[in-house]
Amino acid sequence: MHGVSDAAAAARDLPVELVPLGGLGEFGLNMMAVSCGETTIVIDAGAMFPDSDLPGVDVIVQDLAYLEAKRGQIRALVLTHGHEDHIGAVPYVLPHVQGPVYGPPLALAMVEPKLEEHRVTHTPGLEGVRPGQRVTVGPFTLEFLRVTHSMPDCLAVAIHTPQGVILHTGDFKIDQTPLDREMFDLPRFAELGREGVLALLADSTNVDRPGITGSEREVHDAFEELFTSTEGRLVVATFSSSLYRVQLLVDLAAAYDRKAVFLGRSMERNTQIAQRTGHLHLPTGVVVRDVDIASVAARDLLCITTGSQGEPNATLSRVAIDDHRHLTLGADDRVVLSARAIPGNEKAIGRVMNHLARRGVEVVTEGDRRVHVSGHASSEELKLILSLVRPKYFVPIHGEYRQLARHARIAELVTSGLPTRVQVLLAQDGDRLRFDAEGACVTERVPVGRVYIDSTRVGEVNDEVLRDRRHIASDGIVVPVVAINANSGQVEGVPELVGRGFVTDNDDGDLLADGAAALNDMLARCSAEERGDPGLIQERVRQEVRRYLRKHTGRRPLVLPVVMEI
Repeated sequence: MHGVSDAAAAARDLPVELVPLGGLGEFGLNMMAVSCGETTIVIDAGAMFPDSDLPGVDVIVQDLAYLEAKRGQIRALVLTHGHEDHIGAVPYVLPHVQGPVYGPPLALAMVEPKLEEHRVTHTPGLEGVRPGQRVTVGPFTLEFLRVTHSMPDCLAVAIHTPQGVILHTGDFKIDQTPLDREMFDLPRFAELGREGVLALLADSTNVDRPGITGSEREVHDAFEELFTSTEGRLVVATFSSSLYRVQLLVDLAAAYDRKAVFLGRSMERNTQIAQRTGHLHLPTGVVVRDVDIASVAARDLLCITTGSQGEPNATLSRVAIDDHRHLTLGADDRVVLSARAIPGNEKAIGRVMNHLARRGVEVVTEGDRRVHVSGHASSEELKLILSLVRPKYFVPIHGEYRQLARHARIAELVTSGLPTRVQVLLAQDGDRLRFDAEGACVTERVPVGRVYIDSTRVGEVNDEVLRDRRHIASDGIVVPVVAINANSGQVEGVPELVGRGFVTDNDDGDLLADGAAALNDMLARCSAEERGDPGLIQERVRQEVRRYLRKHTGRRPLVLPVVMEI
């Protein structure tokens, strides 16, 4: 017995370290490493999508140098829910994990096709967990709690450590009337607060918004009015993971005798997964295929599509320029943007709205009607969680630095009347937070950064210049040069392909000239409206040249289009 008590005392003396590898200082890339002794667990593995000034980059993930240094010690990956900014980097993180992946069943179901797509050979067990369940990983006991968000099956995790309980909220809002009736576990949050919480890590995304975030049900009345007043096709663009929104829309389609069709690869995939896991219930006979659109009268059709952020390759962008195989819009149709514009996407969204306006289509946004509610807690909900949990230490997570700083001020205000005022640890990516018998502090930083990934999976480095150099060294670079009249949308002169470090066989001496001719043919098939959209035509040029070179050489050079407006 004496040996057991000595071991328990030794465990209590072990410090606990938190290292945010993403999500503290930006939106996306959410990842937190928690270490004690020789055991590390990682909470979430999120990705970020690139801005338009990163040509050839398809997704951004974290620099995993810290996890590489912990090789052999990472005993579990814990996922809080299935949004891309929490699971998008799982295929890149898994090779560093020597243990299971814990997460809600829906999130794990969304991870599975990612692993297949990336041909991940290291496949530890994917273990679904439920609210109230506990699992032990080394010195940690992980307790999962139900929270509500903009998609089903979301969890917070209370990490019981030798130093105390660390409560990580994941993404959340407090929805008192969730569509699936899975309630936020406020009683357990309060109980943990009474028992004592060492540190609270809470979502800061919407800290700038006063009041309370609305329930997912609050968009019902606005959409009901749109269903009754729209004479033609009703097209709703939203995130493919906004499954509550999708459920509400298909239920309304059934009630108002419209057929529903899902457009966009991610929308089709996610709705199939959610239906299989029981998180989406489709009324019998309501959903049709995209090939059936032509057989459905305009006023009897609902299209639920991707593209709410103006992405050039998304379905809505193609529909907006009349370039979709099955869907053409006209004057009686309505398009609803049922999503918040992510900062930086406003220009791309505006281009899509302009194209739709040229079709005579009415565009409805959340500024016109309540067609969107956020999935993140506003300031009053954040105050409630702080009041219930009453942590000794508070670490704001998930947001840019201004959001983290504002959340810190709110925490100090909420706890100012308590016997013990909360101590705020305002951290950024790479800061090492240490909890031990002496208290808590932010110590030295660890290496962090970003890795830019292109779809060829050739360039994977943590610096854009190095990524480009590695790609060029492997397959070279080809620069398509196109001049377009800004007023008429006509191509001026003949496009040219310029290659550097791009090696072909001797018999392919005319390859680039033939490729330029193929590019010219593709541009001729585009409408003047499409050619007049710089962002859209740049992406089309890149895709066409990559497709041509891959077909004729098997190589995948870095393609950097230069589209000049003259």
